[in-house]
Amino acid sequence: MGVTKEQVESSLKAKLNPSHVEVIDTSGGCGASFVVEIVSEQFEGKRLLERHRIVNAALEEEMIEIHALSIKKAVTPEQWKQQQESSNSVA
Repeated sequence: MGVTKEQVESSLKAKLNPSHVEVIDTSGGCGASFVVEIVSEQFEGKRLLERHRIVNAALEEEMIEIHALSIKKAVTPEQWKQQQESSNSVA
């Protein structure tokens, strides 16, 4: 049996202390493919590639069984706030 959405969420919450995290299982339930959106202060001052490496490192054990991980967003709380405000002003 593969990795569950809850396992991915739990690891990210424990290691990155995000203010927002969303994990979507895109594998049809077999736990092999996930899309992640995460907001963490640990991304402050880091480039996008570094942020992705941080997420991958946090999921090191899970990545043994995960075949595809798409990091849709890896942003700081300030960036998240700005994105939410701009999407709300468009709506």
